[in-house]
Amino acid sequence: MKQFEIIFRTIFVAFSILLTSNNAIAQDQDLSEMDSVEIGLITCDPHEEIYSLYGHTALRYHDLRRDIDAVYNWGVFDYTKPHFALRFVFGLTDYELGVAPTLPFCQYYHEWGSGVTEHVLNLTAEEKLNIRNALILNCKPENRVYRYNFFYDNCSTRPRDIIERNMNGEVVYQPRQDYDPTFRKMLHEHNSHHPWTAFGIDLLLGINADRQTTIREQEFLPYNLRHDFDNAYIVRDGQRVPLVKERRQLVAPSIQIAEKDFPVSPRAMMIFVLIVTLLVTLYEFLKKTKVRWFDALLMLLTGLPGLVLVLMIFSEHPTTSINLQILALNPLALCFIWQVWKGRHTKWFIISAVCLVAFFIGGIWQDYAEGMNFLALSLLCRCLVHYNDK
Repeated sequence: MKQFEIIFRTIFVAFSILLTSNNAIAQDQDLSEMDSVEIGLITCDPHEEIYSLYGHTALRYHDLRRDIDAVYNWGVFDYTKPHFALRFVFGLTDYELGVAPTLPFCQYYHEWGSGVTEHVLNLTAEEKLNIRNALILNCKPENRVYRYNFFYDNCSTRPRDIIERNMNGEVVYQPRQDYDPTFRKMLHEHNSHHPWTAFGIDLLLGINADRQTTIREQEFLPYNLRHDFDNAYIVRDGQRVPLVKERRQLVAPSIQIAEKDFPVSPRAMMIFVLIVTLLVTLYEFLKKTKVRWFDALLMLLTGLPGLVLVLMIFSEHPTTSINLQILALNPLALCFIWQVWKGRHTKWFIISAVCLVAFFIGGIWQDYAEGMNFLALSLLCRCLVHYNDK
């Protein structure tokens, strides 16, 4: 499957270059020829690769007269580039617009068992011409690459923006009933069957991921954009017409092979840590001793992730700058490990206790990663044990 992905990406890039150099979408088309053109919003179902857990969106340009059938996809990336995952986490990833024939594009998702639907848009000849010209402009080498932002500028928002900017009328989206989610809750709708992936994402997301979102912000997810297009209309000269003329299924969904996640959930892992902590504490009480290496180990295992959360303050992702989980995964712990190991007097456990109380209070405003409350209880337990240290 990885080889197929590399071949698929090569087709995208090669066809993009061919399209740009040979003007496969002829620039000399006039309005009278646009009647044979269909422009559609493509929505692809998720599959098991982590980058596709949330689905995908693209634009289809289909010229029946000239036999041109191409998909414009703003989700092309090269995961073999150095430090790709790290750059993605810090919002420093560049994606590019790729163009490919519709058939291999659909074949790729068929291989994964993912369905593909198309919303054929209800456009005038002039609007089709405007969108065609915008696609040609976006295909130029100097415009093809863009700085990707998962929530605000991605493969779903780019096609939407191209369509809206080139309409003569105004696109109006219908308000949703009983759907007012946060960014975090929307992600949980798609990654709940991958608990460790959800845990990692929740660990990096801060308090800004837990605010209520607008309809437009919710359209970073392909399914939400598809839903909004289904119910949207265009206002032209005071007249309302549906945005979508026809809905087609290009690829029927089939059976997907679910990849096995780590068998122990994050919550179970953190409960295990709490149980071990309580057993160590009981042992200390019965033996009248202190297991210093255990405290040092907890400080190391929580302080190192805390350094990552500090770095996330400088990420270009706006939802990671304020993250109250840093009060439990406290990087300051690394400064006190040696003193705790040697049994020296330290103010660390008082500092940590104050931070942990603030952490639990902060849970009013921020939803924490699964199991983090149990980890915080473990740390607070150790702070209480050391409260009377001299």
